[in-house]
Amino acid sequence: MKKLLLVRHAKATHETGFVDFERPLKPSGLQDAAIMAGRLKETGHVPQLLVASPALRTLSTANVLSQHLELPAAEEILGIYDAGQNQLVDIISGLNDAYDFIGLVGHNPGIGQVLYYLTGEIRDVPPGAVALIEFNTNTWAAAGSKTGKLVYYDTPKD
Repeated sequence: MKKLLLVRHAKATHETGFVDFERPLKPSGLQDAAIMAGRLKETGHVPQLLVASPALRTLSTANVLSQHLELPAAEEILGIYDAGQNQLVDIISGLNDAYDFIGLVGHNPGIGQVLYYLTGEIRDVPPGAVALIEFNTNTWAAAGSKTGKLVYYDTPKD
């Protein structure tokens, strides 16, 4: 069985002076990421590995998760930045089969789109939201349209 934790980056600043790729998290975003990490740890939903977009806000979210969940630093995958559903599905299909539980930290609208594609579940995916999907398969390549089951969903405000 494969498990995928989709994570939308926490709240980032919209102040002028930052190019999109370099927008930092707001203080409330850092706090929300820590809250979500605590909830994941509490429920036992701790991935073996994190992969993340190299944008500052996603890496910062991943770093908070890594620290709280005692994981190595996230592997950066440039393709996650600005990825839509199809590109995210390609990235997920290419994940290392040696890992059964991977967390992917990315951006909307792609995270919401791939959540729907993989599970058939429509969910609002606000900043900091997490969605755990289980696949009855031994390979990431087998993850496809409605092959996953949403087994856990949470947002910082829940």
